[in-house]
Amino acid sequence: MELKKISEKFTVSPQIAADDVATLKSAGFKAIICNRPDGEGGDQPSFAEIEAAAKEAGLEALYVPVVAGKVSDDDVAAFGAALKDLPRPVLAYCRTGTRSATLWSFHESQKRPMHEILAATKAAGYDMNGVARRIANGGKTPTDTGDAKFDVVVVGAGAGGISVAASLKSRKSDLSVAVIDPADIHYYQPGWTMVGGGIFDAQDTAKTMGSLIPRGVTWIKAAVAAFEPQNNAVILDGCRVVKYDRLVVCPGLKLDWGQVEGLEDTLGRNGVTSNYRYDLAPYTWQLVKEMKEGRALFTQPPMPIKCAGAPQKAMYLSGDAWFRNGALKDIDIQFMNAGGVLFGVKDYVPALMEYVEKYDATLNFFHNLVSVDGPAKKATFKVAKPDTDPTEVTVDFDMMHVCPPQVAPDFIRVSPLADAAGWVDVDQATLRHKSFDNIWSLGDVMNAPNAKTAAAARKQAPTVAENIVADMAGRSASAQYDGYGSCPLTVERGKIVLAEFGYGGVLQPSFPKALLDGTKPTRAAWFLKEKMLPPIYWKAMLRGKEWMAKPEALKVSSE
Repeated sequence: MELKKISEKFTVSPQIAADDVATLKSAGFKAIICNRPDGEGGDQPSFAEIEAAAKEAGLEALYVPVVAGKVSDDDVAAFGAALKDLPRPVLAYCRTGTRSATLWSFHESQKRPMHEILAATKAAGYDMNGVARRIANGGKTPTDTGDAKFDVVVVGAGAGGISVAASLKSRKSDLSVAVIDPADIHYYQPGWTMVGGGIFDAQDTAKTMGSLIPRGVTWIKAAVAAFEPQNNAVILDGCRVVKYDRLVVCPGLKLDWGQVEGLEDTLGRNGVTSNYRYDLAPYTWQLVKEMKEGRALFTQPPMPIKCAGAPQKAMYLSGDAWFRNGALKDIDIQFMNAGGVLFGVKDYVPALMEYVEKYDATLNFFHNLVSVDGPAKKATFKVAKPDTDPTEVTVDFDMMHVCPPQVAPDFIRVSPLADAAGWVDVDQATLRHKSFDNIWSLGDVMNAPNAKTAAAARKQAPTVAENIVADMAGRSASAQYDGYGSCPLTVERGKIVLAEFGYGGVLQPSFPKALLDGTKPTRAAWFLKEKMLPPIYWKAMLRGKEWMAKPEALKVSSE
């Protein structure tokens, strides 16, 4: 007997025998549902045998037979009615457990989000992506075949999504392109570090989504529930279906605040802040201005995260403010990094270390934030140093800037597009999906080993657009992405270490060293960050003007 737990109250299994019932009783089950019609297999016990054994063991048993491959709406209703009256936990079985898992999925679709259902069944060994459209339809059989159809559908209207839509239209103006995104506001997220440092105003980093969607592109204001790549379809919440010839997936990533116990309850108060949220970045600057003494913690979770330098940028700008107002001597700065190095590309570390020393910051490596007690102003970290047993330490704080753990969005992690870690699985050069050749991905959601930054998306969007247009013309991929990413490390007000690098940490400076040496703090890099990059973002990148981002020709291996 193979038990596959789907929830605390519901487990499924392949066919059981009468002798198994006593074991189920001892395991704590209180009821059994049979979803397999009698007589389906020659060696199959009848429901009457199972029911008799259940009665003897003091368990309830109900017969809700479903023909293999034909789960009707009436079957779902009968299953729901059976569950309603049965004590929990329940075991449901059929020949393999698939029908039982499917019935549960349809029944639960009326009260659980799709990603939870897909994740729970996947963990139990049952892939429900094939019936995602019906789950999105509340468990009822959908009758639609597609509400809309486009040459290219783009999922996500962040930096990557709008840029790739604009780049596509600039190459081929007659393309029918749709962008799917439920958000009303689009944010220039690289500006939030500057908001937290008192340099930018938060409202200057936000514009209405409608004002940014490229001309001639359809904006579908909805959330994606699931993908049907085998049918070239995207399923929206409410079971609307959008069909495509080619798909671009770039919804960004998910800030998983809930991974840290107590964090969500204290964000924005008790001295706990984060530049990773639009509404909290101003609170960072408020805390910095008000703090005259005490301990300030700056946390960084395990990789991958977007803008890996952002956690320490907050530390440097805060330290600089305290240095300028004379408070630094009375403030204990602690950098709590889950990783083992200050920055992943060693060429930039010497310049950064000069500022670590200037601000007298203590570097605590292999420290991962696991819980926060806001009112008590205590933070607990798991310390997992190499070759030592993990321990936990609790640290008092007066101010704490948190960088949250980050994962792929729920609807991506449970989809057929994801790799084992939950990220969209692409070829790192062409950004084409490894399994579905009419799907591409860019931005933070895909699994190429590059830094997750807006600057990376600026280079990726033209690459994807170029390769899609080539594919439409019947040609093979013609452009490649070399892993470029940029991280302007704001080490003090007025100076930046401009880290620019590609795959493998190879330096990729955009300017001659005589003009701007990225490994040193410079005022030129600050001018670029403060004055030039925002208008480049709004007026060039999001409009398909590929300034310093022309796609690189694909290098063909000679092997």
